[in-house]
Amino acid sequence: MAANESLSTFNLRNREGKNKSAINAVNGNHVKGTSEKLRMSKKSTTSSLSDAFFMSWSTGDAVDLVKYHPIPCVFGLALLFFMGVEYTLFMIPPSSPPFDLGFVLTKPIHHLLSTKPFLNTVFAALNTVFVGMQTSYILWTWLVEGRPRATIATLFMFTCRGILGYSTQLPLPQGFLGSGVDFPVGNVSFFLFFSGHVAGSVIASIDMRRMKRWEMAWGFDALNVLQVVRLLGTRGHYTIDLAVGLGAGILFDSLAGKYEDTKIGKGLKG
Repeated sequence: MAANESLSTFNLRNREGKNKSAINAVNGNHVKGTSEKLRMSKKSTTSSLSDAFFMSWSTGDAVDLVKYHPIPCVFGLALLFFMGVEYTLFMIPPSSPPFDLGFVLTKPIHHLLSTKPFLNTVFAALNTVFVGMQTSYILWTWLVEGRPRATIATLFMFTCRGILGYSTQLPLPQGFLGSGVDFPVGNVSFFLFFSGHVAGSVIASIDMRRMKRWEMAWGFDALNVLQVVRLLGTRGHYTIDLAVGLGAGILFDSLAGKYEDTKIGKGLKG
């Protein structure tokens, strides 16, 4: 009986010893594997950094960057400059009217138009005629030439303008010089952000260039510049409204083109 108990105890200890050896072996392999992974990861990171694009830059590359890509370089310097301006600028207090550089630059025009209401009315009427020219051309491209891209772009643009204009309603600029013949005709209320006048003109101008109607395009661009100056002079738009209107015209023409591309073969392509 004692011999059997001694044998059983020996077997139990033997199994425990083997189990501990197995556990130690597993733990050892785990530690070894982990160390190997860390070593490989570190080596991979070092390798990837040495292969990084910027590691191959040289002084000649920097010179070529300025030589062949001056515009991005100017934008990079402008980024640094305006970061400094933004962090040191005193904000306009809520009780003060917005600061607008365009209003400052067109102060003489504003004074002239405010003292000569008839001249203001004439310019407003001419601007309304220009808006009519934009509208007529855009509708012509669709209804007569069968090319709907400019019309689609305009619909996109005015829908987005309505949403943004209603979402953030800007105060009417101080010194606004309205006219009953201005567009919208009747001197009624309108959304300030962003300028549909400018965006519509840009959409028409881009379409003219697409069709190689260069003289018409340059003519529209010149009239658009005069329109911008007049809108600033009458305080009909803030500068930011006009700038975003320019970008909106380009953006929505591009979106209309992408929309057309999805409809190729369905009778919509123009």
